Amino acid sequence: MEYETVIGLEVHVQLDTRSKMFCGCPADYQTAEPNTRTCPVCLGLPGALPVINRRAVEYTVMTGLALHCRIPEFTKFDRKNYPYPDLMKGYQISQYDLPLALNGYLEIDGDPDLEYGGRPIGVERVHLEEDVAKMQHFPDDADGYSLVDVNRSGVPLMEIVSKPDLRSPEEARQYLTSLHSMVQYLGVSTANMQDGNFRCDANVSIRPAGSDIFGTRTEVKNMNSFRSVYLALEYEVERQRRVVEDGGTVVQETRGWVEDRGVTVSQRSKEYAHDYRYFPEPDLPPLNIGAEWVDSLQSALPELAPQRKARIQAQYGLSEYDAGQLTVSRAMADYFEATVALRGEAANRPAVAKEVANWMTGDLSYLLNQDHRDIAACPVSPAGLTELLGLIADGSLSTSLAKPVLEQMYATGGPAAEIVREQGLAQISDTGEIEAAVAEAIAANPKAVADYLSGKETAARFLMGQVMRITKGQAQPELALQLVQAGLEAQRP
Repeated sequence: MEYETVIGLEVHVQLDTRSKMFCGCPADYQTAEPNTRTCPVCLGLPGALPVINRRAVEYTVMTGLALHCRIPEFTKFDRKNYPYPDLMKGYQISQYDLPLALNGYLEIDGDPDLEYGGRPIGVERVHLEEDVAKMQHFPDDADGYSLVDVNRSGVPLMEIVSKPDLRSPEEARQYLTSLHSMVQYLGVSTANMQDGNFRCDANVSIRPAGSDIFGTRTEVKNMNSFRSVYLALEYEVERQRRVVEDGGTVVQETRGWVEDRGVTVSQRSKEYAHDYRYFPEPDLPPLNIGAEWVDSLQSALPELAPQRKARIQAQYGLSEYDAGQLTVSRAMADYFEATVALRGEAANRPAVAKEVANWMTGDLSYLLNQDHRDIAACPVSPAGLTELLGLIADGSLSTSLAKPVLEQMYATGGPAAEIVREQGLAQISDTGEIEAAVAEAIAANPKAVADYLSGKETAARFLMGQVMRITKGQAQPELALQLVQAGLEAQRP
């Protein structure tokens, strides 16, 4: 029997605010010593009262608008009750039946292996809550113990819940990468998955192809990268298919992804909404979201990735692929446009844009990937890359030698011209010096000379390569080829 996969995603995004959700404690817990960003509110001490972070509400509404959601005029906070050591008060302040944003969508390209194609994926809700404390477990210790760091407790956390519209792990990956890009473009979060700023839980089920009845779903947690999400969903879909085909029944439960084993494992039975005993938060007033405020946020939304991709493609004459690579993040697109602007040459903008795109998506991206670093933290600034490309353009540096120069710039932060001067990498354009290298190459390769004279013109390229070797890559390539051809023609009887 053929089965259809049904996936819904719950994405938690830590908002990039200076203070926490319901108190004035700094939200920079990532770099702080344990339990140094706390107060009576985030410690859950008796009598402490929460106060709503306006900026967090603003960021959540902005995200809802970017997702084409309806922003209700009335919203409120609720208490979500469950006992766990990382929940200081014994409940989490969240939102339940009246969230900040409802019924939106996010466009994806679609899985090419499925018949659905590109389409909007429904967004059920976007709501705001507080993050919980962080548990650290030490099971290998002789006694075995756990520690609680309360610094993260109370950090603003936005939850984006999709409808069960995704039909494959590939579609889930596309949805996540698009959403990740969106929150970065909006500037509401750094969305760093490794730091826990962008976290995803997935609800997965299967059903007979053609059926409109949902199967029993499992929730999958502990996925900390786009790759992990894709692999975990692939495994879980196949696991459920095997269970059903073997005559078993899929159990509604929460499962954790074990990265090093490539499997999901059962953690606990899955809770229902009524298990949390939601009720309105009595210490916080309801919020009336004014239409004027929503309109002002709508008009202030920045250019998002799809729009910027289309503009960059049209404005700079780039291919759809190049424009897509350059707009994968706001920082990447900003770097590109800053570099092109510094390069000037408006009359030759498409060629300049293509050159910048090639260096950014090629050698520079390679260095960043090797270093696991985002372009926002790139040691080579747009001005630095502009200087390097200028040296190539004016003939001071060959393209082949520009690559190791870029590596030195990345490693040291030094300017291109200084590195070229210190390492003696300036391009040789002196005719006499190149002619000497040409004579040496011709004398050392009589077979190549004979091949050329017998009609094999590719031999000239080989000899040019020898000239480049002799000059350590510094000979001006076009001049070197001209002088090689002239030297070979002089060999004719």
